[in-house]
Amino acid sequence: MSVLTQPPSMGDVLKYEVNPNYTREIVPLLLGTPYPAGSVLGKITASGKYTLSPATGTDGAQIATAVLLYPVDATLADAIGIVVVRGPAIVSRAGLAYDATVDDAGKITTKLGQLAAVGIIPRDGV
Repeated sequence: MSVLTQPPSMGDVLKYEVNPNYTREIVPLLLGTPYPAGSVLGKITASGKYTLSPATGTDGAQIATAVLLYPVDATLADAIGIVVVRGPAIVSRAGLAYDATVDDAGKITTKLGQLAAVGIIPRDGV
């Protein structure tokens, strides 16, 4: 019997939000990558587009400010995504996806703190 695997969905990421009309926004995503559900995003100051939040940088995206709720393929063009941009909201820590430069526990802890600063609280075991 073969094993089927399914990518994470919104239910794997978002565990609580006070009101979807308050916590969510529709935002532009920068082209160049497929974004999985749970992507930790930062906003590029100059363009207003969101991208995976890198560990370092100077364009504004290095500050994690949102979590993508549904997967979006933006490999060929800018795309639109639905994100949680403010809390109160709780997300599953295990459901989050990071930029490749966020590659150790210290950098992940920094991203989690940045999300908490906007009211998006990552929790284990939810």
